[in-house]
Amino acid sequence: MTSPQPSTAYDALTPRQAGERAAAVLAEIRTAVVGKPEPLALVMLGILAGGHVLIEDLPGLGKTLLARSFATTLGLDFRRIQFTPDLLPSDVTGAPFYDQRTGEMVFRPGPVFAHLLLADEINRTPPKTQAALLEAMAESQVSIDGSTRALPDPFVVVATANPIEYEGTYTLPEAQLDRFLLRVRMGYLTPAEETGMLRARVDRAAPEAQLRTLTGPGEVLAMRAAVERVEVDDDLLAYVVALVGATRGHQHVQVGSSPRGGLALVQLARARAVLDLRDYATPEDVKAVAVPALAHRISLKPELWVRQIDADEVVREIVRAVPAPQTLPRSTVAS
Repeated sequence: MTSPQPSTAYDALTPRQAGERAAAVLAEIRTAVVGKPEPLALVMLGILAGGHVLIEDLPGLGKTLLARSFATTLGLDFRRIQFTPDLLPSDVTGAPFYDQRTGEMVFRPGPVFAHLLLADEINRTPPKTQAALLEAMAESQVSIDGSTRALPDPFVVVATANPIEYEGTYTLPEAQLDRFLLRVRMGYLTPAEETGMLRARVDRAAPEAQLRTLTGPGEVLAMRAAVERVEVDDDLLAYVVALVGATRGHQHVQVGSSPRGGLALVQLARARAVLDLRDYATPEDVKAVAVPALAHRISLKPELWVRQIDADEVVREIVRAVPAPQTLPRSTVAS
């Protein structure tokens, strides 16, 4: 079964055109999600780069609203799963059932068959059910009763998770964490931003802002194709390899990043270049996405929790320590 291809109207988007459309999407979403410019931009980068996004923070900080707003504005088919301790894998992927009218087994698709799946509070369910998403996230397909079924294209998982210290949560398996292209933290609003959020709610006289649909699945695929046209210099690739390698030799790290971390860094850096209306990536692009791309892929030594050192801080230290290349992409030198 082949995945649908982008509409021909969108096939030839340049990185600049894709960046302008992505900027319009972000501007629309900001009318509903107040005071979160950096998390919003990171989620947009994850979608442009063709990956899945983990949003980790305390309850009530707008994680679910953010995911739903992206689905609406991007024009993607949206499904939501509320992960609970009694959720079964078949509740995620679907399962065959016996149709009494025809006397045959018929497959009933689960909520995973969507363009954008919100896996809400993914770490409130045991690892067995969390793992039901693993094949879908890795291969954009599910295998049930010996039959493989392709998922819609694009397929994006936006998962929300409460911190692991929060009561009633489970640690996500390392293999599943590695499938998330990046991890985003929301954080609390400043007093001024929180006041603005309350004022916006009072003024619109409705629980949520009404968002416009600006794109569709075909255009999302075309924007992703534009990301693939962004130039990456060999020196920049060497820099990415050095950053990933440094996570494996750091004194505080027990298990460093997998090679998938390097792939994530490159794709997110290219997506950031698109959002900045450029067709080439720079060391600054890599530095800007290093913490979201790598921090969730490393395991720190157990004794570090006493010293209150976290993975984000370690990755920032690595970025400061590893020398960045000074060369410019060929396209800028030629101009």
